[in-house]
Amino acid sequence: MKNVKNVLLVVFSVVWSGASFAQSNLLNAKTPSEIGLKTPAQLISDNDKPLAYGYVHDRDILMGKTVWEIIDLSERINFPLYFPIDENLGSDRRSLYNVLTTAVKNGKITEVYSDSYFNTKKSFRDIEASLSRVDTTDAGREQINAGRKSVSEEYILRSDLTAQDVTQYKIKGFWYFDKRQSELKYRLLGICPVTPDVYTMNNDEKDYIELFWIFFPSARTVLHEAKSFNDKNSSMPVSFDQILNSRRFNSVIYKEENVYGDREIKDYMKDNAQNQLLESERVKEKIRNFESDMWNY
Repeated sequence: MKNVKNVLLVVFSVVWSGASFAQSNLLNAKTPSEIGLKTPAQLISDNDKPLAYGYVHDRDILMGKTVWEIIDLSERINFPLYFPIDENLGSDRRSLYNVLTTAVKNGKITEVYSDSYFNTKKSFRDIEASLSRVDTTDAGREQINAGRKSVSEEYILRSDLTAQDVTQYKIKGFWYFDKRQSELKYRLLGICPVTPDVYTMNNDEKDYIELFWIFFPSARTVLHEAKSFNDKNSSMPVSFDQILNSRRFNSVIYKEENVYGDREIKDYMKDNAQNQLLESERVKEKIRNFESDMWNY
């Protein structure tokens, strides 16, 4: 009897874990397989598309400033962009890293570049070498040196980057004051996952690289379809597009466009992390104060 209870407990746990990330139709489902499936009426009423950006004429921009920021995934507020790191949970939830790399691989996101200025495009074949490393053990090399054309799989070492390896995201955005609406606004332009170099990921000291830059407006549909966990209401998950556009994360400015060739803060605030953070806050306040100064006479 005790064994039967344990089996039932395991089955219930598996079903609940699979359904806990897709809670739509939970209260109307007649079988567990119906949990997470929306009815035709729900699909029609959802009108599930990303909120379109309004047109902004260049003459309506009274002030504009491009900034680059770092989103540290070790901060609790940024966890929705990091988890789940396990891709084998049996649910529809995926990490932002998995969403981006899968969409690039499948060709759903094509505006992929090597830098934040979007000058040089990259294909998935260009990125693939940075996602995994294939090496041969010493025993395998000895067999190759002895004249064997190939070695068995047991002598092949493969290391793949996963969502767990992503430490940060870099984003590029544009703050502007819309004089037509008299409002300070923000438009996200690019996003980049920062990961260890696959050839140093097993070392004590890792080298971190910008994996690729994605032109954000071209990826909005993909990010809207991918949902993140909503801690307050699991039946209404939040899309990655909503999280990023509404700035539901914490970040630190590490560069602003300037006359010195867009130099980074660390280039002129050297060897002092506290001064770098203070300078980042100064840049942020300078942008915010522009709006408040508009109403001071």
